[in-house]
Amino acid sequence: MSQRTVHDLETDVAPKRLEIFREIVPELKRVLVVYDATNADAVEKLAIYRDAARRLDLVLLERPVRSEQEARAALVGTGKGEADGFLAPRVPSLNIPGLIQEIGSRQAVPTMFHDPFFVEQGGLASYSANDQELGRQAARLVDKILKGANPGDLPVEQPTKFELVINSKTATALGITIPPSVLLRADRVIA
Repeated sequence: MSQRTVHDLETDVAPKRLEIFREIVPELKRVLVVYDATNADAVEKLAIYRDAARRLDLVLLERPVRSEQEARAALVGTGKGEADGFLAPRVPSLNIPGLIQEIGSRQAVPTMFHDPFFVEQGGLASYSANDQELGRQAARLVDKILKGANPGDLPVEQPTKFELVINSKTATALGITIPPSVLLRADRVIA
């Protein structure tokens, strides 16, 4: 039996998400990341963002929290001049993406998410694997298993379609002009 590994696509997607955020908000210099310090996955993923921020010459303002109340306080306590943008981690524990959506909108701070849901609710942008395509891939694998395939013999599939979603109404409200090169790459622009 051959050895297989599961590739964590967040390793590839997270830096790209931060890069796109900087393209959308060219004056982006300081990015706030609030994360659940009790969640090993969230802590592990932070290293990916640190490395990407370093390569992009950005300052990552890290706020480890242990409760939703701490997350809210960290976001509310970050003044507009302190952070140029809020980056929602992929790990959704403690309602951090929801709080970033709520407080980022209220404080008029640009936001970048892993899930288009938050852009549909007024966030600025998201970049992630397309959930519908992931569902189709999973359904194909389940179908093969139901038809008798050994799960151990099936290759690990990775997402093949990624989605950039931009909320142009939010961009306008924030005084941000989305570069045409970014708009051309967007899979969806919410007006």
